[in-house]
Amino acid sequence: MIRFLIASVFLLFITNFSVSAQADSLEPTRPEKLIIGVTETPPFIIKRPQGFAGLSISSWKLVNEQLQIPYEFKEYETLGGLLNAVENGEVDLSINPITVTDNRMTRMDFSQPYFISHTTVAQKSQSRIFKHLKNFFSWEFFSLVLLLLLVIMIFGFLVWLFERKKNKEEFGNGYNGIMQGFWWSAVTMTTVGYGDKSPRTTGGRIVGLIWMFMAVIIISSFTAGIASSLTVKSINEEITGIKDLERFDVVTVESSSSQELLKMYNIQSDYVLNASEGIDAISKEKARLFIYDEPILKYEIERKNLSDDLEILGHSLKKDYYSYAFPKNSQLLKYIDPVLVRTLKTMEWTNLIDDYN
Repeated sequence: MIRFLIASVFLLFITNFSVSAQADSLEPTRPEKLIIGVTETPPFIIKRPQGFAGLSISSWKLVNEQLQIPYEFKEYETLGGLLNAVENGEVDLSINPITVTDNRMTRMDFSQPYFISHTTVAQKSQSRIFKHLKNFFSWEFFSLVLLLLLVIMIFGFLVWLFERKKNKEEFGNGYNGIMQGFWWSAVTMTTVGYGDKSPRTTGGRIVGLIWMFMAVIIISSFTAGIASSLTVKSINEEITGIKDLERFDVVTVESSSSQELLKMYNIQSDYVLNASEGIDAISKEKARLFIYDEPILKYEIERKNLSDDLEILGHSLKKDYYSYAFPKNSQLLKYIDPVLVRTLKTMEWTNLIDDYN
């Protein structure tokens, strides 16, 4: 009996120890030092002589006030290089403003979002008046005007052929006579009818009669054509959704979520390494539109003093959630994520967001 009790107590002790050890093994361990991957992305990651600054850096400092883990930053030249470093485990995490996407979730893990943004469009500013004038004085407009002048010239020449001998005082001969025929054709078409010139021959009056009826139709068609051309151009200049980007020369940052978005909709685009190069591209008219994250676009435009030259459209192409990125199945995520969530509820973080806005 005593042996049975001793064996039972020993078995219970071993079982409790095993369960306790297993539970301890599931708890994430506090790392001794962190390697944090970053790439310059103002205003979230700003490289300065004294070190890195920006909204993402401030968020991490608030988080680490509770964690108290030594860390160092490892800089990468491009966003693509940083993402590969996270995926391959070269760094413990990245605090860059990395947008969570389906594709990236297969490559790495993400924390709770710490900032909500939007993907939008930047382009060169155009005044409304200049935009309408540009649409009005287009090739379509001038081609219609040239066609109308040609028709006026044809009927002016025809009436001159009939009138040049029997009505010399009004139409005359040679070049001057042809110009008089052109004048008569123009005032007849516009129904001005000054009465200073009129055909007197039967052939001339037949041409005049035909021209008067045709002029009504031509003027109506001309007006409709101009209105239609302006309307189509105005519609083509509008961007209300992602598919509208097909009509423009587009540039975006390589390996960004904007690139994934454009590829998803089969929209051809050129690539730059960062937001600064993208702003330069549209500023120098190497591209028409720059597709990227709204807060980063706003910062770069203001930093380069291009607020008068460039504008950001009010339409959002998609919503973005910025999160910390970790290598796949990293235990560090379980350790940092709860602290990040608590930090986002603090007054310090609210004040940081207010200052940023």
